[in-house]
Amino acid sequence: MNLPALYAVVDQQTTVRCGWTVPALARALLAGGARLIQLRATASGSGQLLAWCDDLVAAARPHGARVMVNDRADIALLAGAGGVHVGQTDLEPAAIRRQLPSGAVVGISTHSPSEVDRSAREPVAYVAVGPVYPTATKPTNRAPVGLDLVRYAARAQPRPVVAIGGITLERAPEVLAAGASSVAVVSDLLHGGDPGRRAAAYAELPAAEPK
Repeated sequence: MNLPALYAVVDQQTTVRCGWTVPALARALLAGGARLIQLRATASGSGQLLAWCDDLVAAARPHGARVMVNDRADIALLAGAGGVHVGQTDLEPAAIRRQLPSGAVVGISTHSPSEVDRSAREPVAYVAVGPVYPTATKPTNRAPVGLDLVRYAARAQPRPVVAIGGITLERAPEVLAAGASSVAVVSDLLHGGDPGRRAAAYAELPAAEPK
């Protein structure tokens, strides 16, 4: 799978805290050049999530962009989204895969070498690694994994690596140099109050060769 350098994540709570709506932020990111966007809205009900996903899929279509939905395969299927991203405690990737069309993408989060190793046996298109740096966007008890796990994931399994957690525009080049195919960014896309312009700067980063 060939991933763009920027994997934009529209997180409901971060979006609202920064004074944006989910549809407005997604459209700004698309206008700025984001071509892979994940919708993460764990605090919203199914009806609201589906409405946002429908809106985002429609907005992404003219740009040729792919929309991923965090965790909810049912919502992704109803909205015709491009895929689903799951964590270690969500449904198994194989179960998600059975619910989606053949062209849809499934990605998985990993946080340790053992989880990376297990991901090699899963029907996923990419492996996310993180948190690479300290982050307050998604509070957990996990310590930052640093660039070492990015390098390990790039060597140890055949799928593209998506790095996430505390990534900024200034840090992105060293993350990509460590072996990540793409950087997943949440808060830093809102830095400076112009997410479209910020997305454009990320989109200009050199993409990795497809694995």
